[in-house]
Amino acid sequence: MSHRILCLLVCAIAFITLHAQSVDSSPSANKDDVQEVEVPIMTQVGSTQYKGHTIPHIIMPALPKYAPLTFKNDKERQEYNRLVYNVKKVLPWAKLAKLTIIETVEVLDQLPDKRSRDEHIKSVERGLKQQYGPALKKLTRSQGRLLIKLVNRECNQTGYAIAKAFIGPFKANLYQGIAVLFGNSLNKKYDPDGDDRYTERVVRMVEAGVI
Repeated sequence: MSHRILCLLVCAIAFITLHAQSVDSSPSANKDDVQEVEVPIMTQVGSTQYKGHTIPHIIMPALPKYAPLTFKNDKERQEYNRLVYNVKKVLPWAKLAKLTIIETVEVLDQLPDKRSRDEHIKSVERGLKQQYGPALKKLTRSQGRLLIKLVNRECNQTGYAIAKAFIGPFKANLYQGIAVLFGNSLNKKYDPDGDDRYTERVVRMVEAGVI
């Protein structure tokens, strides 16, 4: 069931690629370009015993420690600032996809038959398109490419693998062809220790609420 929701996201990303703006985003871009969605700071809340009393026990996210970056020139600094800006824009969408899958699966597990589950999935699809479609279409192409990678980071599957598992290789290849035609790829994998190391640095700092 979760594959169908993920497949919807993959199709939405392919659609974004076709309709994305031709200019890259920057900190000075119009704030109305994308609906603002904040990344929640994840905490674990519980209780523990201390000197015979029950007290709250809150585990905050680990704060990442990185050496300060040095830039060779203003162009490198601007590229990094643009990366920070883009991560803040699209990371919430990747996390929203993951949360939507979790919540939907929890509801599906409580429904009695296939018909009611299919109806609920269609309802979720309509809701996602109506609520988030207009905002997602306003992402730039660079933000669309980043979103594909961050979906891979959050869901641990490439967009192509998700699409192939649900709609079959023919349609998956069709969406992949459309993406490639516009300079994108549903096969992109997130590499936190290689090409995406700076993205991972920014993501972890955003998740911890330090930038």
